[in-house]
Amino acid sequence: MITCRELVGFIAEYLDDALPATKHREFEAHLRACDRCVVYLDSYRRTIALGKAAFADLDAPVPPEVPDELVKAILDARRFRA
Repeated sequence: MITCRELVGFIAEYLDDALPATKHREFEAHLRACDRCVVYLDSYRRTIALGKAAFADLDAPVPPEVPDELVKAILDARRFRA
């Protein structure tokens, strides 16, 4: 069976149905035995869905450009902290 760490590394391939059959079976066997990874996978799926939903309304108004002065102030503040 795969470990939790390996499961995390295989999630994208699992969701894309791109895992080899053996790894796919090991992935699902791990999910049957590990509630924490089931929760993690669910959270991963919801994160992907939220990310897609954020760009679903392509007709939404485009936010105004960030003023150059603001960018400069942020960069200056970062240099000051470093």
